[in-house]
Amino acid sequence: MERSRRKEIEHHLTEEEIDELLREAEDDHHIRRLGFLKNLYQGDSIPEAADREGRSAATGGRWADAWNEDGLEGLMPSFGGGRPPKLDEDEQDELVEMLRDGQPWKSQEI
Repeated sequence: MERSRRKEIEHHLTEEEIDELLREAEDDHHIRRLGFLKNLYQGDSIPEAADREGRSAATGGRWADAWNEDGLEGLMPSFGGGRPPKLDEDEQDELVEMLRDGQPWKSQEI
């Protein structure tokens, strides 16, 4: 007997709740991931759902695992904010003024 290789998707939310979240979403990252989820709910395989959102099957697999494990919180991106700036706020303002005053600048001089 052959086992299905299709991964089961948990239904943490109803399709109507996903539709509401899509209507409220303003961030492209959230819209893309919710769209992926909606595609899965409507019967797409993970590779199909990921492809519809312009992502690879591997990314779709990671999104599906995150959804199954942690629901909506796991599916949404969590960016760390990046590296802290080397200049404090006053130094950043001073740099902007210097750049404005000395136009045109070459990238090597900056």
